Amino acid sequence: MADPESKVPENVPGRYYVDDTCIDCDLCRETAPANFRRNDEGRRSYVTHQPASPEEEAACEAALLECPVEAIGREE
Repeated sequence: MADPESKVPENVPGRYYVDDTCIDCDLCRETAPANFRRNDEGRRSYVTHQPASPEEEAACEAALLECPVEAIGREE
């Protein structure tokens, strides 16, 4: 499970976030391309845009559930 204390600083404020356990696998960027981007220097993903539609919400939730290292978190 992602650790809110270990969020990467690139994340935009909001419900979804990526923590520092990200392994740069690209799954979240493929699953929710409108919401996740890659930090080329840090070689990790981050949330660039919080979901603004039901479709984006579903894509972010799918990315969270599919992340192989559970680096994506959601605050309630």
